[in-house]
Amino acid sequence: MRSINFIGGEKGGVGKSVMARVLAQYFIDRDRAFTGFDTDRSHTSFLRFYADYAAPVVVDTYEGLDLIASVFEETEEGEGPHSVIVDLAAQTAKPVARWIKDSDVMALMQELEVAVNFWHVADAGADSVSLLRTLVDTYHAGPNYFVVRNHGRGSDFSQLDQSAALADATALGARVIDVPELHEGSMRKIDRANLSFWAAANVRNGPAALGMMERQRVKAWLKAVYAALDSLPV
Repeated sequence: MRSINFIGGEKGGVGKSVMARVLAQYFIDRDRAFTGFDTDRSHTSFLRFYADYAAPVVVDTYEGLDLIASVFEETEEGEGPHSVIVDLAAQTAKPVARWIKDSDVMALMQELEVAVNFWHVADAGADSVSLLRTLVDTYHAGPNYFVVRNHGRGSDFSQLDQSAALADATALGARVIDVPELHEGSMRKIDRANLSFWAAANVRNGPAALGMMERQRVKAWLKAVYAALDSLPV
């Protein structure tokens, strides 16, 4: 089934772009066609690392957001991208929610048989809990909710695990996955060199290449993340 994946979490620094990037690499490695959209005007992290697959989109206008949905009109006959990945910048939840409501995007995606997936990337702080509550209260039943406990941004998720927000999301069918931390030094090198995760794990030569053990750690990390993604209906 085709899907549109909104990678959010609303606050900055929780790892939304990393999740968008690893989902893109997952689709590539699974031969899943997709188009990516980067909504961050300042850092364009998704676009930097996966320029062949992603394009910038402005969330301040409906015309900009319409580009996301228009992908499926172009592929109604089964040609081209089967899925969309949207890397949502911080503070974009409200304009996206207005667009979805005013355009009745949920009904359109249902008509087109496109699954709508909201990814809530969470750190170990209280803000991620309250923002999950806002997400669930905004969309209620209908979309799929994927809650990502990002261990690269914390280790004690007890606030989230014990929250009414997560209980309500789970009652709506939410799935919870854990993304382990990738070694900080390796991630820093990947980001500095604008490497895709495939390049980080496989390129051996050149000034941007990671060392053998660093490449091995990236491979081990991708294997763990892919195992979590395999458990989701994406």
